[in-house]
Amino acid sequence: MDLCFKILDSAMNTKAVAKGTDEVSLVYTQKYIPGDRIVLETSEKNTFVWIQMDDALGRALVYITGNVEYMIPFGEKRINLSPKVFYGERHLLHARIAKKYDIDLYHNLALNVYDQHQMMDCYPHAVANVETRGEVVFAAQNAIDGVVVNDSHGEWPYQSWGIDRRDDARIKIEFGRMVEVDRIILYTRADFPHDNWWRSVQFTFSDESELDMRMEKSVLPHEITFPAKQIMWLEMHSMVKSEEPSPFPALTQIEVYGREAEIE
Repeated sequence: MDLCFKILDSAMNTKAVAKGTDEVSLVYTQKYIPGDRIVLETSEKNTFVWIQMDDALGRALVYITGNVEYMIPFGEKRINLSPKVFYGERHLLHARIAKKYDIDLYHNLALNVYDQHQMMDCYPHAVANVETRGEVVFAAQNAIDGVVVNDSHGEWPYQSWGIDRRDDARIKIEFGRMVEVDRIILYTRADFPHDNWWRSVQFTFSDESELDMRMEKSVLPHEITFPAKQIMWLEMHSMVKSEEPSPFPALTQIEVYGREAEIE
């Protein structure tokens, strides 16, 4: 499979390019400027790829259904990321087509350190009906970035999905293909007494089934297992907060464990 990395500016002019077969690396030796973006083009769609848009963020195993475009964040848009990310004048990008042994593993299918609002061809992908004040430190993508520290809130590494005090808040994790899952782990934000906490949440799955999860006030992860089900997405909603005075429950991380579905 042909792979091509490009660095584009705000006018879509190419600043750097690298091509490869099944694997490609690009060393970019300039500072990024506002409007820059990274594009990964592939000759085939609907496939699994290991991507690394920045060496400080590391690799992610993603399922792509088209070319992937990642906007380099600046200013307020990057405070949910490590200060080391996209910094300086030397950047290493890498992509490799995933092997069967990569794909077959039982693992967290919700993890994607490169998720962004506009990335519609790269999965898993998180979307929500609300994000507190529209701030990136409370964006849905923070709930699948792999960072589980939850004893504070705000800038990295304390980013989270914030619900802006709304009782009808919902977050949806889209996988882009059929997967088989049997375990969910939630890290709820636990910056007590600033934070509240959820007594229960509900999950709705793409197969129209539902699941209730009971929780306690804790900094520790909440885990629930269930008979394996094949789904394309799940949605967390109907969160019931405790009677404590804080109006600020939030989600630090959701992990969804399973494997690729065996489709007959």
